Amino acid sequence: MPEKAHYGLLKGKKGIVFGPLDESSIGWQIALHAYREGAEIALSNVATAIRFGNLQELSELCGNAPILVCDASRNEDVDNTFRELKEKMGSVDFIVHSIGMSQNIRKQVPYEELNYEWFMRTLDVSGISFHRLVAYALKNEAINDGGSIIALSYIASQRNYWTYSDMGDAKSLLESIARSFGPRLAKRSIRINTISQSPTYTKAGSGIPGFEKMYDYGELMSPLGNASAEECAEYTMTILSDLTRKVTMQNLFHDGGYSSMGATIPMIKLAYEVLHDKELADRVGLEDRQ
Repeated sequence: MPEKAHYGLLKGKKGIVFGPLDESSIGWQIALHAYREGAEIALSNVATAIRFGNLQELSELCGNAPILVCDASRNEDVDNTFRELKEKMGSVDFIVHSIGMSQNIRKQVPYEELNYEWFMRTLDVSGISFHRLVAYALKNEAINDGGSIIALSYIASQRNYWTYSDMGDAKSLLESIARSFGPRLAKRSIRINTISQSPTYTKAGSGIPGFEKMYDYGELMSPLGNASAEECAEYTMTILSDLTRKVTMQNLFHDGGYSSMGATIPMIKLAYEVLHDKELADRVGLEDRQ
């Protein structure tokens, strides 16, 4: 397959991507595509992710991009990261938040029995950290006028997805933070948005119980099918570029049309078969959610 075309959309721009881990992660693909579109890139993650992930490889692919150690749930870490970023690169034109985790999901704790200490950790790491990144970027004068800030979300912020548990609450908070910052950032023509991506086979996504079912369901319900991590990165390039300088405070669905569908013919046929086949209904546990 020939290499995909690049358009210089981010030529002359600088940015930082928080949260890339390995080739499967959306943050990884965003960083790689931003570099290929002409941007100078910095990468950031927690120390354990840097130790066990492939960030050094990504750094080399992105022109030896600096790697900054940062726990985005710690004020001091975020403050120091933006100070270090300014020393190494100067102020940036875009910030990407690709961070999320839930110990409750990892331990398969039912939503009605959440461990509240873990719940608060989910909200802090997956939601409040977005506020922290924006706030400390502003305090350190680390983002330029006309910049773009993006965080990755999921439709479970607005609809119930049983096994997505407390991450749905965190994504709701994430999207609200983007709206709340919008008018405040607009004074400097900085826009802030979230991208609601299809189910994607990343390290984090694959850890959700029944993820493969969510993925297959999304594939059947989306007219264009699920969007891949690479396709999400391609879309993100337009949101980071000057082509979308009047787009702000939006939750932008990138899901093959899933969010606008009621039902598809394949799903209707499948539901009909299950509802009229007791053995099949029992096998898939249809009564469990009644």
